[in-house]
Amino acid sequence: MKKFVFRMQVVLNMREKELEERQMEMAKILAALNLQKEKLQQIFNNQEENKIKLETLCTAENMDIEQVEAHREYGIKLIGDATNQERIIANTEAILKRKQQEVMEAHQKVEVLKKLKEKQEEEYYKEFLQAEIKEIDDITSARYRFQ
Repeated sequence: MKKFVFRMQVVLNMREKELEERQMEMAKILAALNLQKEKLQQIFNNQEENKIKLETLCTAENMDIEQVEAHREYGIKLIGDATNQERIIANTEAILKRKQQEVMEAHQKVEVLKKLKEKQEEEYYKEFLQAEIKEIDDITSARYRFQ
């Protein structure tokens, strides 16, 4: 018996490879997004620490105006950093959304070819079975005629 060969196997392999590449790209973007969120959280933590230090300086008996001003400026810088980081996160999320769409499209292309392969393989074996049944019938008929 000749084994089933899917004529579009090369295309299916290429599409599976493309899907895998898209998934890898999406994973990299997701990892970058997580790092960016961690960085934003670190900025928020720094803001909280700076706020506590500033309150401590303001309530101290010997208030150092230069340190208070330095912490105030640092707080303003952290607010700007947080705003920028939030923009970066929003942009990365938009890129991730596009990449997820690409992965879904690549997945659909692969699934279409897999379904086609399944149907062709099923048809191939159905035809093979029919041919085998016909051959058995022919052998049986030939034996019956010679008896």
